[in-house]
Amino acid sequence: MTMDRARELLRQGLLLADGAMGTMLFQAGLEQGEPPDKWNLEHPEKVAAVHRGYLEAGAQLLLTNTFGANRYRLKLHNLHDRVAEINRKAVEILRAEIEAAGGTALAAGDIGPTGEVLLPYGELAFEEARAAFEEQARALIEAGVDLIWIETLSDLEEMRAAVEGVRQVSPDIPIIATMTFDTHGRTMMGVTPEQAAKALVEMGVDAIGANCGNGPDETMLAVQKMATAVQGIPLVAKANAGIPRLEKGKPVYDADPPAMAEYALQVRQAGAQLIGACCGSTPDHLRAMARALQAAREKL
Repeated sequence: MTMDRARELLRQGLLLADGAMGTMLFQAGLEQGEPPDKWNLEHPEKVAAVHRGYLEAGAQLLLTNTFGANRYRLKLHNLHDRVAEINRKAVEILRAEIEAAGGTALAAGDIGPTGEVLLPYGELAFEEARAAFEEQARALIEAGVDLIWIETLSDLEEMRAAVEGVRQVSPDIPIIATMTFDTHGRTMMGVTPEQAAKALVEMGVDAIGANCGNGPDETMLAVQKMATAVQGIPLVAKANAGIPRLEKGKPVYDADPPAMAEYALQVRQAGAQLIGACCGSTPDHLRAMARALQAAREKL
């Protein structure tokens, strides 16, 4: 799929993104503390099964299993010399499932935060962060993703480093950028949805929004505030399936498929054009969301 076609799909109306990858891999046997990205190499069939489940549920845009596949996160597991290999394999797995399902869904290269804090609050220099994002983006883009999805960031400077890193590889590939507003309606670094929206538009990305966080209500509020702050750019909502609680040492999310279906309708009404789910979600959640959105379209 060409970049122009991917950009056209982002702007023409409603797209349904996928749900959680980590949640599904934990169900498949991933241990706490084990990097999900490593499963691209060790258990590609299980990663493929997650993608397949979301495609069958109605997802039109899917993220590669590369949220933590940058040199800083992978260094925690002595995998920092395998950044390119892990990212390329992730694209290969997703591409194969999309082609098997008819080839119409978009493949998004997933880029998450470095896990470090940038100067002056932390020790990571802007240039070092940008280089790490460039390294990951290069592997994803060369492997054939349709677009890049940068998600779950809380620092606008880290987001700027990520966007610039991607642009070092490709000046033209579409970029979706979402931040997580999980601290009294702000990001952990104190950024409001309005501030994020304006800054992200200035960075020249193709769609902006909120992901993860403390569940559907918080995500909907962030999208509403972004919609009032900027116009003319697609908005994204990808909420967690509620607020997690620990049961026997494992996170359990309280939003069931009907609750996530209602969330999909609410964020659509708030202005979101690209809707998906994040931590705690499954193909059952996404299927309920797809049906609710389709029913709403048929009433128009």
